Amino acid sequence: MILEDIYYYGNWRPSEQVKSTDPESQKVNQKISDLMEMLKNKLPAVDFEQIEVMFDLLSESTSLHSAAAFTHGYRTGALTMIEVFSSEKE
Repeated sequence: MILEDIYYYGNWRPSEQVKSTDPESQKVNQKISDLMEMLKNKLPAVDFEQIEVMFDLLSESTSLHSAAAFTHGYRTGALTMIEVFSSEKE
């Protein structure tokens, strides 16, 4: 699919370029970082590695969801433009 090709294989990757300026996002990321550091210090290495694997999978899942949302948004925008231009002729 062309939109997925643009998202995955093009040089434009919105999920990597967009940085939240919401202070709440920064707080949440700091909490995650602090918790990960605490778990790294408390858990055996093998258990902590499993948490890192889980985070990698979660990141992959989030990326797939972002790609689907991007495609859906792009299609919605295109359909909106079609409707706008089609109604001009009526």
